[in-house]
Amino acid sequence: MIGELGRRSTAAILVHSTLIQALTFLLRPAATYRALELDVPGFALGLLAASYAVFPLLLAVPTGALVDRLGERRLMAAGAAVVLASALFLLLWGSSIAALIIGTALLGVGQLACVVGQQAVVANNAAASRMDSAFGYLTFAASLGQAVGPLAISLVGGTAIRPDTQAIFLLSACMGLVLLVTTFGISATVSARKGTAAPANSGKGNVASLLKTPGVARALATSATVLAVVDLTMVYLPVLGSERGLTSATVGALLAVRAVFSMVSRLLLGHVSRKLGRKRLLVASLVLSTIALATMAVPMPVLLLFAVMAVLGLGLGIGQPLTMSWLSAQAPAGQRGRALALRLAGNRVGQVVLPSVIGVAAAGVGAMGVFLASAAVVGGTLLLLRGVRLDD
Repeated sequence: MIGELGRRSTAAILVHSTLIQALTFLLRPAATYRALELDVPGFALGLLAASYAVFPLLLAVPTGALVDRLGERRLMAAGAAVVLASALFLLLWGSSIAALIIGTALLGVGQLACVVGQQAVVANNAAASRMDSAFGYLTFAASLGQAVGPLAISLVGGTAIRPDTQAIFLLSACMGLVLLVTTFGISATVSARKGTAAPANSGKGNVASLLKTPGVARALATSATVLAVVDLTMVYLPVLGSERGLTSATVGALLAVRAVFSMVSRLLLGHVSRKLGRKRLLVASLVLSTIALATMAVPMPVLLLFAVMAVLGLGLGIGQPLTMSWLSAQAPAGQRGRALALRLAGNRVGQVVLPSVIGVAAAGVGAMGVFLASAAVVGGTLLLLRGVRLDD
């Protein structure tokens, strides 16, 4: 169980986490396939991709403030309703690029509300000694959803080059309804159940004050770096495979190995964190990731590359849940929702800035240069941990 939540609430929050990620990884590719059906120009595909991130980037911090004021379950219910509206909108009116952009933007906003609410539930209900474990389970469920979404596309699409997007939108609407219903299986927060008033400073925090809180800016930078490197791995591993003559099936298997070992690391996170301590574990995960990324730049047999990807999966899988618990521990009372939302905004910035910078820095060197540059960036985050206390 997660903290003081009962079994039913714990199951509901994990199902909710799985479903929102599955819907995201189902609807976004489906919208792209629909755009290809409409023969939209390349720049329009770029707008479609950007529409998912723009509004969450702008609304992340206000959403965090909202969850601190209204409570997690209300925000998650609102987010689930927006995601359901997105799926229905795409099902009924997704026949133009403008409609696809609107539907995708709605998905981004709804996903933001759901994820901030989920993370705040964990932060507000898990005891400090169990927070790493709780966030590990939450992110494991999210990883599972990220695997389920693409699998659903494969099941609906079969052997077709382009799947039946209308069937996918219908399936997504049904999943969105389940997501909304699941929200009501989650009990209110501990403070709300006990009738405790929110802390006096819960409504007075802002971005500047949060960033001045010891450890918060470092946690945000570490989180953004790890997530950006996960994205870079997904984008540039096919390039590396092409340069080395690996088949697409082999590249897909390598990515699957990374994902599976990330899930394993998250299941075991609480146990290992209690044994080693949060800071030692985070340092170890960053060191493993740095070594694995640098090693990938060296030509090697395919079997050895699979082993390296497993190590990379273990390292990168630990980073996200640990930075969540780190940030939750550092955030002032009553401002955890804001802090976690700020983390999501920082992640979005990192996903835009770091790949662009690394891509330019490694231009002309190929995928090998990208992985070496990524190793340098992840290794550099170790400097952020100097003098930081994570285990209090």
